[in-house]
Amino acid sequence: ATTHNRVEGATEYTQLLFIPSKAPMDMFNRDKAAGVKLYVKRVFIMDDAQALLPTYLRFVKGVVDSSDLPLNVSRELLQESRAVKAIREGNTRRVLSMIEDLAANEPDKFTIFYAEFGAVLKEGLGEDFANRERLAKLLRFASSTTDTTSVSFADYKARMKEGQDAIYYITADTLAAAKSSPQLEIFRKKGIEVLLMADRVDEWALNYLHEFDGTPLQSVAKGAVDLGKLQDEDEKKAAEEAQTQFKPILDKLKEALKDKAADVRATSRLVDSPACLVVQDGDMSTQLARMLKQAGQPVPEVKPILEVNAQHPLVKKLEASAESASFDDLAHILFDQALLAEGGLPADPAAYVKRVNALLA
Repeated sequence: ATTHNRVEGATEYTQLLFIPSKAPMDMFNRDKAAGVKLYVKRVFIMDDAQALLPTYLRFVKGVVDSSDLPLNVSRELLQESRAVKAIREGNTRRVLSMIEDLAANEPDKFTIFYAEFGAVLKEGLGEDFANRERLAKLLRFASSTTDTTSVSFADYKARMKEGQDAIYYITADTLAAAKSSPQLEIFRKKGIEVLLMADRVDEWALNYLHEFDGTPLQSVAKGAVDLGKLQDEDEKKAAEEAQTQFKPILDKLKEALKDKAADVRATSRLVDSPACLVVQDGDMSTQLARMLKQAGQPVPEVKPILEVNAQHPLVKKLEASAESASFDDLAHILFDQALLAEGGLPADPAAYVKRVNALLA
């Protein structure tokens, strides 16, 4: 995709910008010099004028020739120049229009573009507030009802069930982990689509996008699940009764896991699994915390919440073993299995194996 344009007005310049067919190997290195070539009055100035495009469009190549900049312009002056700011905004609008045209008129080419550059484009949600809505319309995701990364927020909204009041999504380390997550069980049972997000940038980017076209975005792995009108009264009543009847075991689990879990509660989000881990709304997910730790970044300690399925045979066995000496071991196995199910690892793998072996013996 290419755009060639001459801009006249308060700032005059000519732009020739294009999107390459393949992403460079070091595209995710934000510190690498990138940018378009800058000319002033047809005199070459520099190869990588980074100030002429935002960082999230660093994959764009091209040339800008300006008549309003001095021939001895420096990188420092580029950062401060009003003319450069106007050129940057114009270039950004032009590139986004080019991508929007691809999405609307050449879907096959857009699919190829998105596979190469979609993850970098998402960075714009946190960097370019002026164009955030335009960027949100360009994003594509896999979902619990499709096998391709082709679902836009608009597509999702058009398929929402009657009474559904949120766009549901889940982030995970891999697409396979997202698809098999226990948190999706109640949504599958109800036939509710969930967007699957497995790019490393997804959760960070969504911190800057709380709604789309008036509909809030809700992670299925944060907070208590509330399906509102999609959950019938019998289900709500059963969930409330389970929380009350199961309270002695929940309290005992909470005590056994006080060093690992912030809370333990019964849940209606699980159908086939015995337990899952969630965090409070606004807290960092365990997946993002793992990613930051791997990158050597400091991470505040956030204990997850263990949610248990009171109807599962394993949980019923746990309830029957409430006074047994093995209760604590079973509680830790339940927690560690929930951690494994979302792609994490037990803090002490050897202890986990020992507990499982004791259970199997």
